[in-house]
Amino acid sequence: MQQMLTLELQIAERAKKFNNEPLTNLSQYITTDLLHQSYQELNKYSSAGVDGQTWFDYGLHASENLPVLLNRFKAGSYTAPHIRRVYIPKGKTGKRPLGIPTIEDKVLQSSVRKVLDPVYETIFKDFSYGFRKNRSCHQAIEEMFQKVSFGNMRYIIDADIQNYFGSINHGIIREFLDLRVKDGVVRKMLDKWMKAGILEDEQLIYPKEGTPQGGIVSPLLSNIYLHYVLDEWFSEVIQPLLKGKSFLVRYADDFVMGFEYLEDTKRVFEVLNKRFSKYALTIHPEKTKIIDLNKNDRGNRSFDFLGFTHFLGRTRKGKLVLKRKTSTKKLTIALTKVGDWIKRHRHEKLAVLISQLNVKLRGHYSYYGITFNLRCLKQFHRQVERQLFKWLNRRGGKRVWQWERYTKLINEWNPLLKPRIYHSYLSAKPV
Repeated sequence: MQQMLTLELQIAERAKKFNNEPLTNLSQYITTDLLHQSYQELNKYSSAGVDGQTWFDYGLHASENLPVLLNRFKAGSYTAPHIRRVYIPKGKTGKRPLGIPTIEDKVLQSSVRKVLDPVYETIFKDFSYGFRKNRSCHQAIEEMFQKVSFGNMRYIIDADIQNYFGSINHGIIREFLDLRVKDGVVRKMLDKWMKAGILEDEQLIYPKEGTPQGGIVSPLLSNIYLHYVLDEWFSEVIQPLLKGKSFLVRYADDFVMGFEYLEDTKRVFEVLNKRFSKYALTIHPEKTKIIDLNKNDRGNRSFDFLGFTHFLGRTRKGKLVLKRKTSTKKLTIALTKVGDWIKRHRHEKLAVLISQLNVKLRGHYSYYGITFNLRCLKQFHRQVERQLFKWLNRRGGKRVWQWERYTKLINEWNPLLKPRIYHSYLSAKPV
């Protein structure tokens, strides 16, 4: 760990020293030790890639494989293997594509990213939170809370980028990379990863645009793209031209803009799509809109961001602040998932069933347990209680649990985890 910190510091110092120049010879920092560290940090139980090799399989010969991998990488003879594409649930009926590289490819991607991260951390904006070390969704929400509540920026542009990860233009991302990285070995490898074939239903596709979600280096590339398209443009070109205060908070491809004056909001709204079109991206015309948080219009005084619905409300002391609650969509999805899980596992022993259910509850509370959202947490808890009661009474074909006895079970005998706030607005910390 100490060695990795030293490496990060060395690269960061070099990046700061040559702030306006592209860096060369970054591949020298990728060593067998770094590859081994990257391997150890991978999820041991992650899915296998197209070669069917698991983390444990690769580890049997890691000491022989890693030096060979390093030589192939530096010689330019390493070929990015095909990416296995699967689909994971998104919403009630939708699905999201996920690319699964091989274990060896993950090791190399992770090592290259470890070298590139310090380079870009020196230029990334403070209001960018996604896929960055020591930054979290809750910090992004906290910054937005502060700007709206105490900065009086109540006009919001709630934007949505259509198919962002699948739309990144390879030619444009190469031009952006040219500004900071010109190491031939690293750049050649990044090109190979962007053009790697995707295997889906035994059909091989070679993408001409986009970065596959699931790759370790893809989040960094997506951040670099939006840094130049959005972050730098907004902070260095747009903000100096505005009449009043403004802010931008971005997490990956989700972002929110806030303004003090409606006039500024409309001006930015009008040029936003033109800006994104210039870089082969599309702003969703129906999902992108201006929100006036001061309005009494119920349908146009709130917006969703990072799983929460945000709206103006009064504190106990009467101050008007930006409050939040679990979005209806996310709450419905979470309840459906938990209900289905209880149904499938209802025949487990009670102690095991409730213990595993508590793990799921803790995961929900740890994300959604944020100031002003206790009511939604309690609602989620009540619905889970009812789901559990329903399916416990369908375990043997007859009703065996009365409500009074059941409440003793979940409150005394095998307590169901109660909701609580994990993230206070007084101190937003990384999870």
